[in-house]
Amino acid sequence: MEQLSARLLALSPSATLAMSQKSQELKAQGLDIINLSVGEPDFNTPDHIKEAAKQAVDNNFSFYTPVPGYMSLRQAISDKLKRENGVEFSPAQIVVGNGAKQEICNVILSIVEKGDEVIIPTPAWVSYFEMVKLAEGTNVPFLCGQEQDFKITPAQLESLITDKTKVLLLCSPSNPTGAIYSKEELAALAKVLAKYPRIIVIADEIYEHISYCGQLTSIASFPELKDRVVIINGVSKAYAMTGWRIGFCAAPLWIAKAVTKLQGQYTSGCSSIAQKAAEAAYVGSQECVEVMRQAFERRRDLIFGLVQEIPGFKLTKKPQGAFYVFPEVNTLFGKKTPAGKVIADANDLAMYILEEGHVAGVSGDAFGAPDCIRFSYATSEEKITEAMRRVKECIAALA
Repeated sequence: MEQLSARLLALSPSATLAMSQKSQELKAQGLDIINLSVGEPDFNTPDHIKEAAKQAVDNNFSFYTPVPGYMSLRQAISDKLKRENGVEFSPAQIVVGNGAKQEICNVILSIVEKGDEVIIPTPAWVSYFEMVKLAEGTNVPFLCGQEQDFKITPAQLESLITDKTKVLLLCSPSNPTGAIYSKEELAALAKVLAKYPRIIVIADEIYEHISYCGQLTSIASFPELKDRVVIINGVSKAYAMTGWRIGFCAAPLWIAKAVTKLQGQYTSGCSSIAQKAAEAAYVGSQECVEVMRQAFERRRDLIFGLVQEIPGFKLTKKPQGAFYVFPEVNTLFGKKTPAGKVIADANDLAMYILEEGHVAGVSGDAFGAPDCIRFSYATSEEKITEAMRRVKECIAALA
């Protein structure tokens, strides 16, 4: 007899992974599917990083690793944060885990208690909401539409704060919108947060290096928020290392210690070989990062132009970072497919485009924005062009 825990039953499956799996199933049936559902660079890991991993194998880095990560890697991350972001975190304040995803979850599980409120400006990454559920916290989503560039304003933030608010979860550059908070916008949010010293900010900066508007500002750099910001980052997006599973949190010492305690009980330290590869990523040449960033920018320009040509897709501004477009599609709701099925919502639209156009995207519903749909452009220009041609053809067939 199946007796799953209430904790598990409360969770929703990852919508992005579900669509990716569905597209893989259709591929296995022999269909030509273009998968724009997952946020995974299509580049190979740079050679100097792979060489460091090979050397680590030869040098017998094959034993258990320290729970928070090798000291040499944490030092490299500390140096990176000071050099690139202007923030100081000692190696003792850094915990390395199995991807940025684990470190976000570790932090939430370490500081959020039952009933604590977590403010999440939406659209937001699908897993944030489920992680808060896992901690028995209360999600406080706030939908920020295209008219405000998908970003929360200081007044809106302050209106959401209660005596139960524990965390603000901020992602810049954003998944799924590509929006980036400017230095001035972050300063205004910091001014509000300064009034509420109990609130911890989790700053998800995993897309930091995929920016099309120059050097980014970290909210951790504002003195009024000192010792209240947790930075989340990792090597997956910037260095095309998704499968290596290395992310980190840089946190106030008390949170870093808590995360280490938690991680020590259910995964311990992460892969020795992957850690040495990540170290090479941080201390080596950054030329590869810029080469990939430029490629993503060209793809961004391409897909933005193609989306403008699709009737019923509304995207008013080019994304400033990451590798997603997130157009509004609600004017298409109520239309019928050639088979006579009514497109009731973005879930129906995403499935119609997958099954008829053989292009996988993700409904905005999972990101807290049910009027939108997300496509990743972390793929070749040829695939982007063909994918948008198919989508345009599918939309034109609706009546």
